[in-house]
Order: sequence, then structure tokens, then C-alpha cells
Amino acid sequence: MYSLGQYIPRESPVHNRDPRVKIIGVLGLSIIIFKVSGAGLIGAAAIVALAAFLAGIPTARLLKTLRPVLPLFSILFLLYIFFTPGKPLPVFPIGPVQISYEGLNLGIIQAGRFILLVLAASLLTMTTSPAHMVIGLERLLQPLKITGISPQDVALMVSMALRFIPLLDGELEHIKTAQLARGANLNPRRLSAKIRAIGCLAAPLSMNVFRRCDGLIEAMEARGYRQGPRTHLYELVMTRTDYAVIGAFIIILVTAFIL
Repeated sequence: MYSLGQYIPRESPVHNRDPRVKIIGVLGLSIIIFKVSGAGLIGAAAIVALAAFLAGIPTARLLKTLRPVLPLFSILFLLYIFFTPGKPLPVFPIGPVQISYEGLNLGIIQAGRFILLVLAASLLTMTTSPAHMVIGLERLLQPLKITGISPQDVALMVSMALRFIPLLDGELEHIKTAQLARGANLNPRRLSAKIRAIGCLAAPLSMNVFRRCDGLIEAMEARGYRQGPRTHLYELVMTRTDYAVIGAFIIILVTAFIL
């Protein structure tokens, strides 16, 4: 069963790119997203849409990755539109409620930035296998050796975190289904009942997370995992296309800073 943000194996120009290129591209796109606004954000959205198209990722599937964070982004949007002073809209204020042009514009821009960040990160995990993600991060973090930090351990922790996000989402869906089958009301109207409903989901989810962590530790120990440098079955090799993609991102990044 597909989980949010999980790797989707297939052949595409995006899947075939070196993981280091994709990681650098997402980091560069993140800088662009926070640097630009208005038309620049539309351009960043076009880059994400083009990458999704080339990767063969359906738009509906990519947008589903926003589902867990939509409540947070909605609250952020409301905070901006209600608490940013400025020229009020013609239909406002209505009583104590006041929405300004500046607040609406700022709310759309800030929410759009975070949405694009989530979509770009989801596209990275959908088009890069966990094994290649680990190797790519490990190669990019090699300069950390001079600080005494093991790049292999950092890469492993990041890859495990990325791997557990879709797993946790799937576990939560299973728990919700089980609770609903037992007659639980997960959408009550009273605040106290909502808190109890959250507790009914949080307790079994926490237990399942610890159980999975124990299983992961046992599996790693059974396979002889030890800290320190390791070898890999496949070594990463940059192609001319990879270098061209990095060059294109550098040009876009420089253009964003200049304009």
C-alpha cells in the first residue's frame, strides 16, 4: 500500500538523476522559495510541477502529501490575514473581524512558500530510494569529518527519519480504522472530547512507534551494523546531465538573488 512521501520506483529523467543532484536541487529551490515572492513563487511552483511531470508522479498523489500539514498551514494563513495591519478589504471589518489587503497577500505568500517546500521534499523522497538517499547524503556530508562528526551516522539518521514519516502516517490510518470499527467518535464537538479522542490515537501510536524502533534495532544488530565508514554495493557517478542540472540550478539561484 502506498504511503505519503514513499519512494515510487520507476524509470524517469528525475528518478535516474544522481541523488546528490536532487538533494542540492531541493536545497537550492528552498533558498529560492524563501528569497522570492509573487511571480518568483509562481516560477518555483512551475519548477516543482515540471519535475513532477518528468518523474511521472500524478498531481493528485503529490498533493496528498500536504494532507498532514494542511491544518498547520491553515492556522498560519489565518494568523497572517487577521493580525496583519493595513488597508481593510471593502467587505471588512464585520464587527471585530478585520482583514487587510496586506494580511491577505502576506498570508497567501507565506502559506504558498511552506506548501512548495513540502511538495519539493515529497518529490525528493518519491523519486529517490532510501538507499540512494543515504549514499547521497553521506557523500555531501563528507566535510563534516573535520569536525569529528561521522557523515555516515548523520545520513543514516536522516534517512531513517524520512522512512518513518510515511510509516507513521500508515500506522495512524490503521489505528483510526480500528477505533472507528469499535464505535469510537474521533470528531466530537466538545473540546474535552476532542482531547480524549487525540489521546485514544496517541497512546497506541506511541506504542507502535516504540515497537517498530525495537524491531529496527534488532534487525540492525542482526546484520552486524557498526558505526564508522562503510562500503556500498553501488557507487555514485555523476553524468553530464547531472552537471547540467546543477549548472541550471546555479543560474536560477543567482538570477533569483540578482532580481
